[in-house]
Parts: sequence; C-alpha cells; structure tokens
Amino acid sequence: MNVSNLLRVVAGVMFVTCTAIAQPYPSKPVRLVVPFPPGGPADSVARILAQKLNDVLGQQVVVDNRAGATGTIGAGIVAKSPPDGYTLLLGTSNEIAMSPGLYDKLPYDPTKDFTPISNVITFPNILVVNPHLPAKTVAEVVALARAKPGQLSFATSGIGSTNHLTGVVFQTLEKIKINFVPYKGGGPAVTDLLGGHVDTMFATMPSVVPFVKSGKLKALVITDDKRWAALPEVANAKEAGVPSLIVITWNGVLAPAGVPDAIVTRLNTDIVTVANSADMKDRMRAQAAEIATTTTGEFAAMIRDDFVKWSKVIKQAGMRAE
Repeated sequence: MNVSNLLRVVAGVMFVTCTAIAQPYPSKPVRLVVPFPPGGPADSVARILAQKLNDVLGQQVVVDNRAGATGTIGAGIVAKSPPDGYTLLLGTSNEIAMSPGLYDKLPYDPTKDFTPISNVITFPNILVVNPHLPAKTVAEVVALARAKPGQLSFATSGIGSTNHLTGVVFQTLEKIKINFVPYKGGGPAVTDLLGGHVDTMFATMPSVVPFVKSGKLKALVITDDKRWAALPEVANAKEAGVPSLIVITWNGVLAPAGVPDAIVTRLNTDIVTVANSADMKDRMRAQAAEIATTTTGEFAAMIRDDFVKWSKVIKQAGMRAE
C-alpha cells in the first residue's frame, strides 16, 4: 500500500471514529432490563415507562425480562453491561436494598456497580387472604397463626423479596410462626393464592387490587400510615392494630456505574418528565401506585436508607440465602 492510500485509510478510520463519538445519545435502541417475570408490577411499570420514553428519546426502549434469584440475576446483567446508557435496570427494593443483606455473594455491588437515575413509583404491600381462610381481620390471622404455629402458609415471590421480609417483620411484631412458601415471582405466588394452594400473602398493591375488587381475595391491611385511594375501604397499619408494620416498595431506573454525566442528566430529565405526565400518573394510580420521581442524589440516598433498614431486619431475623 502506497503512502497516499495509507493516508486515505487512516483518514477514513478517523472520520468513522469521530462520527461515532459525535453521535448524540441515544443513537440506537435502549434495553430496559426487568429482573422479574412478565406480568408482575415491575414489568408493568417498565412497559408503560418504555412506551413513553420511546417518543422523548427518539429511539425504541426494549423491555427485557431476566428473572431469577429474587431479581439478582437481572441486576447482575446490568451491572456488567457497558456504561454507555444503552442498558438500564428497572430496579426494585428487592435486589438493590434487600438482597445485599441476605446473600454472602452477589454478582454485583449495589452501592458501587450502579448509577441511580431516578425513582419512578412507590406503593405499599397489602395483606390479602384467600376467601376460604376464616379470618376477616389482622387480629384473626394472628389468632389462627398462634393456634397452629407454622401451619398458616404465606406465599412470597422469593426468599428475601419485599413480601417475604414484610412477613418476617409481621411475624416478629406479633410473635407468631409463619410457614413461608417461596415462588419464582409475584405472579405465580398470586396465582396459587387465588387457587387456594396457600392461605395468605403480603402482596404488592398493584398485583392484587383487581382481585380484591372482584372479591377473589380479601384485603385486611395496607402497610402504610394512610389509606390508599385504590382500596379506600382497607385499613391502614395503625387502624388494623399493627402501627409499626410500615413497608413501602419502590421501582426506579438505574444504569451501570460509570455512565457519562451528560447521559445520566438526559435520562433523569426524560424519566421525570414522562413519569409525571397526567396519563402516566393516571395509569399508575389505577394500579395502586404513586409516582415518586427523584433527583439522582435523592434516589441514591433513598437506596442507602432502605439498605440500612432491611439489613437490620435481616440480621435480627438471622436470615441467610444460599
């Protein structure tokens, strides 16, 4: 190759490289990983958010369900992805704030391997029972658990999940023994609860509101200090006689650590904008969730506080997961 041809090749490579660097974000589809199966609350939020972001980002946002190990598999995939803003996590309290206190080894460090972008929604848990269970109040559930220690079955979406740990808190507060039945996700757990294969569950609000309204499940208490508009007839924790049973779950967007500040700012701005649109607020309210967007710093602080809270619960309960 003569010198002139070599110079042309070098110039071509430099042009392509400079063009790639100069391309504004995003210049290709964005993947939003949901670390739980399709059909659950996190999946629903992700799909609505992705649909809204398609327009403002100008690129398709593809939801990718990577379920397993109470959310830690999907989170691990995102943690190891290139920090270029093209792989994001619809993270939840489970794999970010709870699992680190349960597992000796995780495929990620929740405080070092992610960049918090913004929280999106919050919602409480709700104690629901199959209608076959002869209990109409929290006190009656406690009485049944005391009468038959370890026989009252509580479904969970996995060891260390928010509904599992809510049950642990409830068990500790009321000094009862519960038989926890773990499933591979909230969807299968609710299905078995509807079928009468398990007695009760601290479900996430969005996953069971339709079944409570149709009478297929009975709701006894919402784990908040207020009543919720989606089910205004259901007592809050104080009214139900368990004032310390306050558990609020969150779903938010995180990126791998090291994503450029300009991309983080762009994503935060767009997520906050679409999440606070009237349409999305209405759609989330219909699913018994509240929009609760944050700055990146506020989201990071929220995660740290939640981690401290649940680490104490897990330690006091002597829980470990393999």
